[in-house]
Amino acid sequence: MLACPSLPGPCNAVADAPVPADILLEVGAIARPLLNALALLSHELLLFAAIWFAVFALDELLVDLVWLRLKLGGRLRTPRIGEVSGAPRSGVMAVLVPAWRESRVIGAMVRHTFRAWPQANLRVYVGCYRNDTETLAALVAAADGDARLRVVVHDRDGPTTKADCLNRLYRAVREDERRANRQVRALVLHDAEDMVHPLALAAMDEALDEVDFVQLPVRPEPQARSRWIAGHYCDEFAEAHARDMVVRDAIRAGLPSAGVGCAFARGAIDRIMALRGAAEPFAAESLTEDYECGLLVAEAGGRSRFLRLRDAQGALVATREFFPSALPAAVRQKTRWVHGIAFQGWDRLGWGCSARGLPCCDLWMRLRDRRGPLVALALSAAYLLVLLWPALFAAEALGLVEAVPEGPLLRALVWFNAACLVWRVVLRSAFTSREYGWREGLLAVARLPVSNVIAIMAARRALVAYLRVLRGGRLRWEHTVHGLHVAQAIMPEGQPATRLAPA
Repeated sequence: MLACPSLPGPCNAVADAPVPADILLEVGAIARPLLNALALLSHELLLFAAIWFAVFALDELLVDLVWLRLKLGGRLRTPRIGEVSGAPRSGVMAVLVPAWRESRVIGAMVRHTFRAWPQANLRVYVGCYRNDTETLAALVAAADGDARLRVVVHDRDGPTTKADCLNRLYRAVREDERRANRQVRALVLHDAEDMVHPLALAAMDEALDEVDFVQLPVRPEPQARSRWIAGHYCDEFAEAHARDMVVRDAIRAGLPSAGVGCAFARGAIDRIMALRGAAEPFAAESLTEDYECGLLVAEAGGRSRFLRLRDAQGALVATREFFPSALPAAVRQKTRWVHGIAFQGWDRLGWGCSARGLPCCDLWMRLRDRRGPLVALALSAAYLLVLLWPALFAAEALGLVEAVPEGPLLRALVWFNAACLVWRVVLRSAFTSREYGWREGLLAVARLPVSNVIAIMAARRALVAYLRVLRGGRLRWEHTVHGLHVAQAIMPEGQPATRLAPA
């Protein structure tokens, strides 16, 4: 025991004393090799991330240059269209809506669609399953005697893949064609959670006079209770459907289908089946059959068009919907996209489109579509660097680690990537602000890390799922459950009530 100088008797406190120098030397001798290894690892991670970020940045800058050229050349004007009559055109527009456990939204979707699209030549085919009585009951209640609704009950228990349900709907369309002895004009794809624009059907109908496939923009609706998870979809789609798809359309590369708000001419469907050598248009073994069909239109020699229009009030003619508001659901949805587009696309679609004579443009766009796993890998390296940097900085300040020289090339890459990051953030904020207002535009800057983390998680799950299938595992369809239709959150003045959100 020690005697405390200010107190009588013994004291249990340990007296302050400097740590012996030999102990510091011993700790340093043990930690130094580990810290030096971490420093070398961080340098290699930085080099890896810097090189790939520079490649991705150059890719994005090339798209930006094409977009700016179109913008400055006056080719990016978004025309406004007025009211259209409900008079039928040359044929039936068949809308295909697959539904599995969508009882909470399918009724609102059908009722709103019939109100928005009064055309007599409209037929809405909704596919449900024999073991999903709740969705079937919601459809019966929503029909309200409207003869334009066709409820198609699948002869298999659900859930199957979306493509399988679409093929069942296609067979129902074919049966109606045989009865009427006349083919439909087009197949329009929508989901149970979609809210259609009143002018969308007529716009697609008119565009199909000149092209074989038309895609309208998709507009995710902001959700006050999910500004970060659901909100990042707003940022991504605002940029993708105001820049990326516009550029693809301008350079005449194949256009992917978003699976909603798009229409295939009837002849294009026949050519897709002939190209696939199949009796049905949608590949049941594909997780992104809609994306695949859009590209197959181009491979079959057809023409595609991305159609951006605004109505008389300035609102975008687009498909509106609530996207997932919780992290697990968002990751599952994006896992399906990465698995289907990046991994299955590599296997199923290849890389070129020589039939159209534009292999370079199509190759470029397919590389962009399938770069998701590589982007996620580079992002993972960057975020690991962020975690390592404080410890290495402190160790370097204490003299426990030798700094690895960066070199002029690495410094140049870092500065180039930093400048490109600022440019990317500014553009993303601008696109979001244009569609959703300046407040959402500011949030888009803060949401960028959220988007990155979801991309990393989805890429990892997609890779695991893909490897499982390669080893003979079963392909799994992870369905997104929807709790509220946008039309159910409409305010009296007719604007989406963004303060409401799905449960």
